[in-house]
Amino acid sequence: MIPLVDRAAHWALTRPDATAYGYVDHTLDQAGTRHTLTWRQVDTRARAIAARIRQQTGPGERVAILAPSGLDYVTAFLGAAYARVIAVPLFTPDLPAHGERLLRSFNDSAPAAVLTTGSALAQVEDFLSGEGVAQPGDLVCVDEVSDLLAAQWQPEPARPEDTAYLQYTSGSTSAPAGVVITHANLTANAEQIWTAFEAVAGRTTLVSWLPLFHDMGLMLTVLAPLTHGDSSVFTDPVSFLLRPARWLELAAGAPHDVYTAGPNFAYDYCAKRVTEEEKATLDLSRVRVFMNGAEPIRAATVSRFTAAFARCGLRPEAPTAVYGLAEATVFVATAPPRDPMVTTLFDADALLEGRAQKADGASPGVELVACGRPGGQQVLIADPETGEPCAPGRVGEIRISGPNVARTYWGSTDRSAEVFAADGWLRSGDLGVFHDDQLYVTGRLKDLVILDGRNHYPQDIEATVHAAHPGIRPGRAVAFAAPGADTERLVVVVEY
Repeated sequence: MIPLVDRAAHWALTRPDATAYGYVDHTLDQAGTRHTLTWRQVDTRARAIAARIRQQTGPGERVAILAPSGLDYVTAFLGAAYARVIAVPLFTPDLPAHGERLLRSFNDSAPAAVLTTGSALAQVEDFLSGEGVAQPGDLVCVDEVSDLLAAQWQPEPARPEDTAYLQYTSGSTSAPAGVVITHANLTANAEQIWTAFEAVAGRTTLVSWLPLFHDMGLMLTVLAPLTHGDSSVFTDPVSFLLRPARWLELAAGAPHDVYTAGPNFAYDYCAKRVTEEEKATLDLSRVRVFMNGAEPIRAATVSRFTAAFARCGLRPEAPTAVYGLAEATVFVATAPPRDPMVTTLFDADALLEGRAQKADGASPGVELVACGRPGGQQVLIADPETGEPCAPGRVGEIRISGPNVARTYWGSTDRSAEVFAADGWLRSGDLGVFHDDQLYVTGRLKDLVILDGRNHYPQDIEATVHAAHPGIRPGRAVAFAAPGADTERLVVVVEY
């Protein structure tokens, strides 16, 4: 099997003039300006950047990407892959409220070089001059690298066991950890995604607005198109937030079957913010899958989104729940795209006691969305303490095994030993259960709020708060436990 990143060169030979990536820039024109790269251009740019990287950086060293979303980010990542260095997909220093995360991730990876663009150069230089910042040996503006350098590059195929990139994730702590993703992990997960979603080569367009430093954004936008030489079209997160209809317009304008993704809040945001006038121009009938993942999936959100865009041709089975995490590259489980999303109303009291049973009306119920079945992997519901498989219907920790599962965090021996078990099973830290052969995620192991000896899921408390008053904005309430004199205290912070 050809490693995923080596396939760009293959498509440059077999489909040289086909569009590989398209980026719609709304910076100067609200209507958007589209920029594209063919597979030949992608390969040329990646070769040139690889040659420039290797002028001062060797194979296996880390190279951080501090660039804005756009085609230069794509070619920077692929250029690093061609050069056989370890890419560290990050972001520009001006991203609000992410300064500490950037500093910690950057210093943890200790990059030998930084890839950026001319537009972000001043910000990056300011960041690098800050106190306590690890100093790279090279700083490269990828948009200023001449294509003539491509002729100097001799291909060095990736080995499956080589590290492709470090995916930084905060997990359940504030300290980001770099998941070591090998070329074998990456290639396996991309194939699993295409198989699980029944995508057809040559008939698929990937559409996104997700940040490229995020695991789902990186896979959907940059990596998935490499699998079979299909294309992606994307914009940046700010463009989506300013006008969410832009995401749906990209999907409506694609010529093939569309696969796209977003967290739960994005679907609520679209249902509330996209106007009737904007809906009148949308044809969403070609969207095969609207993946919903990366945060708790709300059945009410899915219903609102489906109802809001039914008149736009949205197929009721297009919204699809997805479960995944960075330590498994990104994707773990989903339902086939031809199946409607499944929800189940569980008995809330039984669920808090670790039992999954349907509500009978005698006690409060909690509606959960099913995340389908594992895609080319094994998923085990295990006792968090012993690791032994749970009895059917019992809630336990979701554990995962497969060729896509990473084996360690970068430079973090203790944390790696806690998460990546010696027997090959990944401890997700998520609680879940199989019910009617479907995986349900019930919460986070470390997020449980224990009051008077009873377990409470914070996402259930947050959902109750959201429903209490129309002035409370979705996604603007957080529930957590704080130490008390005799027991934990519940704290709810609300922004309105």
